Amino acid sequence: MEQKVNYQKKLEEILKKEEGRRPRLLLQCCCAPCSSYVLEYLSQYFEIDLFFYNPNIDTADEFELRRRELWRLADEMELKVGHIVPEYRPEEFLAIAAGLEDAPEGGPRCKKCFELRLERTARAAAEGGYDYFTTTLSISPLKNAALLNAIGGELAGRYGVSYLFSDFKKKEGYKRSIALSAQHGLYRQDYCGCRFSKQQRLREKGEA
Repeated sequence: MEQKVNYQKKLEEILKKEEGRRPRLLLQCCCAPCSSYVLEYLSQYFEIDLFFYNPNIDTADEFELRRRELWRLADEMELKVGHIVPEYRPEEFLAIAAGLEDAPEGGPRCKKCFELRLERTARAAAEGGYDYFTTTLSISPLKNAALLNAIGGELAGRYGVSYLFSDFKKKEGYKRSIALSAQHGLYRQDYCGCRFSKQQRLREKGEA
């Protein structure tokens, strides 16, 4: 039986190794609520640029709302971070989701989505000379941290830039993100982002 990896411990080992310097980190952010605790935590150790690459988001209005909330949060937290927003191209997500439209949340469509967003982040990190790249996604109890870290580790080898292994829901990270969301009055969506997760959520609420 494969031993379960403690990704929080791996993160702490990286932080210890980097003591005395502030490496550059490209952080793929999905939304302000998920980013809140992650930014509070990682800004102590890294120079961070926010990478808002989310072609999975179902509409341009929703994309812009989440982006604005993330920027507002960074301002209110008085964080000195960069902001990078690749052009919103939902067709990139729809191409990888083809044939998986009816897959349940957490299934093969989500894996493809993780690979898409993390691959773009890894490529941008390599091109930008960053020391590390990672994503805020592991803070969600609904996201598979082991899968995200496996994808990140594989991409690190492919692009030659280190992946910051993590499971941000640990050490009450998710609980802290809820508190920070309330403190800053953040917009909290009730679906991951894509039209398929939104439809599933509506069915669960009896509204579809």
